[in-house]
Amino acid sequence: MSEKEVYTTTVQSIASGGTGGEPTAVDSKDGKIVRIRPLHIDEKYTHEELADSMWELEVDGKKFRPEYKAAPNYMALAYKERVYSKNRVMKPLKRVDWEPGGDPATMNAANRGKSKFVEISWDEALDIMESEIKRVIDQYGPYSVLCIGEDGHRESKDLHAGGGMHMTAMNLLGGYTRETRTPDSVEGWYWGAKHFWGSGFNRGGGLIAPPQNGYSNYNVVKDVTENADLLVFDAGDWELTQNYASMFFSRLLKYWEELGKEFVSVDPFCNYTAVCHKTFKWIPILPNTDAALDFGAMYVMITEGIYDKEYIDTHSIGFDKVADYVLGKEDGIPKTPEWASERCGIPPHTIKAYARNLCKKRASHVHYSSGSIKTPYSHEPGRTQAYLLAMQGMGKPGVQQLHLEATLVAKEKLAESSTRPFSLLNHCRMFYPSAQSLPRTAIAEAIRNGHVEWYGSPCIVYVPTDEQFKKFTYPGDPKMGLMMAQAMAQRAGLPVPTEEPRINPVHMLWSEKPCNMNCWNGGFEFQDAIRSDEVEFFVTNHQWMENDSLFADLVLPVTTCLEDDDTMGASMTVGMRWAGYTPHACDRVGVSKSDWEIALEVLDRFGKREELDLGMTTDQWLEYGFANSHLTTEVDWDTLVEKGLYYPKLEENWRDELPGMRGFYEDPENFPLDTPSGKLEFYSQALADNFPDDKERQPIAKWITGGPAEEGWTHDESLWGERCKKYPLLVTANPARFRVHVQGDDIAWYREIETTKVKGPDGYLYEPVWMAPEDAEARGIKNGDIVKVYNERGIILTGARISQRITPGSVVVAKGSRVDPIAPHIDRGGAINLISPEATVSKNCKGFAVTGYLIEAEKLTQEEYDSWKKDYPEAFDRAYDAGQGITRNAWVVEA
Repeated sequence: MSEKEVYTTTVQSIASGGTGGEPTAVDSKDGKIVRIRPLHIDEKYTHEELADSMWELEVDGKKFRPEYKAAPNYMALAYKERVYSKNRVMKPLKRVDWEPGGDPATMNAANRGKSKFVEISWDEALDIMESEIKRVIDQYGPYSVLCIGEDGHRESKDLHAGGGMHMTAMNLLGGYTRETRTPDSVEGWYWGAKHFWGSGFNRGGGLIAPPQNGYSNYNVVKDVTENADLLVFDAGDWELTQNYASMFFSRLLKYWEELGKEFVSVDPFCNYTAVCHKTFKWIPILPNTDAALDFGAMYVMITEGIYDKEYIDTHSIGFDKVADYVLGKEDGIPKTPEWASERCGIPPHTIKAYARNLCKKRASHVHYSSGSIKTPYSHEPGRTQAYLLAMQGMGKPGVQQLHLEATLVAKEKLAESSTRPFSLLNHCRMFYPSAQSLPRTAIAEAIRNGHVEWYGSPCIVYVPTDEQFKKFTYPGDPKMGLMMAQAMAQRAGLPVPTEEPRINPVHMLWSEKPCNMNCWNGGFEFQDAIRSDEVEFFVTNHQWMENDSLFADLVLPVTTCLEDDDTMGASMTVGMRWAGYTPHACDRVGVSKSDWEIALEVLDRFGKREELDLGMTTDQWLEYGFANSHLTTEVDWDTLVEKGLYYPKLEENWRDELPGMRGFYEDPENFPLDTPSGKLEFYSQALADNFPDDKERQPIAKWITGGPAEEGWTHDESLWGERCKKYPLLVTANPARFRVHVQGDDIAWYREIETTKVKGPDGYLYEPVWMAPEDAEARGIKNGDIVKVYNERGIILTGARISQRITPGSVVVAKGSRVDPIAPHIDRGGAINLISPEATVSKNCKGFAVTGYLIEAEKLTQEEYDSWKKDYPEAFDRAYDAGQGITRNAWVVEA
């Protein structure tokens, strides 16, 4: 070994969400990553040392426990490609035809997403940040800075995390407009089921959780393992969505198969969980018709008397009203299996068998952030699926809702909740109210119209159900802003302000999560809004040159999680939760800084750096965070640093913890829900009182298809309206198998997989559009063709993949492919959210509707392709790498 060769191995938590993942070992040489592999945890601790931290489940003599080899998500194992991607932002980037100052003549806002960039120094970038923040504050006030990216869809970091560091900085500079993270993973539960069974996990998420445990779920996995006969996957694809953190649940599913459990997947797509596990039965369904299936199943349950009537009588109110609707007593239309079949495409005999199995077997429902929960009017299937669970006797042995916040297998002694990390140094200002806010789903509308009104914040967590009845407006009300600031100051023991805040519309956008256009709703409308002169300055912090950053004026380069010294472990969706010490695994790429460091650099320009970092170094902060955690009762700092990770010990009696909703099942008086009645509310009097004229979300769930806007409907996105005559296909746009939202689209290992991309005749790797053979044949489409997927909102280009895994009448285009603009409202990258509705879930629900909407698909003719190439040559001449797609060099030119 030469003197220059230095080999290191570090423990890392690589995950594409904020809660961490299974531990990996990252081997590096001379400051550069060589490989990433699953960590063998018994290389760090003996089996005896781990004994008190490892759980075990046993059924019929068959045992299941965590393995000593970790199960990282497969993106983590490929993360070397992300760190050294040809798409990394190496230095700060400035758009070539934009200048600071807010003058439309020098902003050239219309060129955002078209103009290229030049590299500049950090000094120049910080000069721009300082001058623009000062100018906007002086001219409009601090609330004219909109901070985009509250939590979510980012790397897992602790001290160095993004998702709110800009809000922390702007709060010290006088305030900001908060972009409220909407309940993007739980829309239907949030807007629907909360009115049936209460606030849900983390007191607001909508998925069921007992209030008595601090809205945390324990032992749900244990109860399902020991008692469930049937698992129904009716809103999620586990093999897909768990990938943000681990592959542990692949192991769990295999164990359940060994136990002989039955599995049903209700999905428009024969998804990856159904394909990977041979015992799954697939029930094909048309997108966003789940409520029809549920009503058909309820009809069978009621007319055959097979539901848990005693439970419904003692644990709920208002069931008679729902029963009248199902039986046709209210509207004259019985919701028979035949009625349901005409709408959802499932044969009546299958619907009957489905209903009988739900009641005659101990059936749990598995949900994981996909399907009907993200559709137009998603509050209806959110409620009907909750109704089914109630009619089965929710909470009885083996009858649970197993969801992303109910995956903790065994409770640790140090557990504060089922999701909270053991050590938390994150300084991001998340989930704090502000004098002015905007839902993430309403940014384009706000910029375009200058005014928005809505009900409910709509923050994804920490908001009770009745908050949905509170009206909000943009621009904000200064009087209300002052009252909010006074209350927060009093609570924190700080000086109480007396002057109303200066509030104006936003004119500067600062994003720490630049993927709004292809993670949220109405992507093309978001692009249009950004191109407005109302946006005088748009800056993004990001590791890669992609998506919203292509439309920015300034791009600040950010470190990946493998380039920081941090303390990241994992707190959910893993086999065993852990705390970590995660030093940098490699040298920094380019001159990147973490979001924490960028915030400090900006504050330094205003003389406020020490108000945030308190004069402490990174190392001091890491040790401080540990010293102020409960970890000190079980492990010392030196041991954590030496080992790189620690698994907290389990509660001695963890098996005795009531599983999920068992307390409510056994004793609803002493374990009430936080609904107004304390019971399940099939009929919501609160909805009736607060929104008496809302025909889209009524006091009970109904079969809602929408209709023309002139008749007061938010959506016409079904096969029973007018728009379907022009756009006759329903699209399913769930997350991709080999991405996490928009993350990982540049990993060559994945792009080589034939189901990940389709190589077009021009050599470009297109995002697949999965089509049923009969739908493809009717359109003259063959495998490998370039296909236009479109509606009145725009066009995206895709590559045809024809398969019997698709329900006829629908297509599948996975969300998250990178934006590659050809022209306004035409995109080559296949980013499906660009053509999703800008309109939100429904009139009074400001969530997104990004799947289950109408499109048409056509083979792109050579003539149209050639005309675009002639009219927009720069779009087709961008630097392109077959392995990684569009790269940084496509957008960066020499100064």
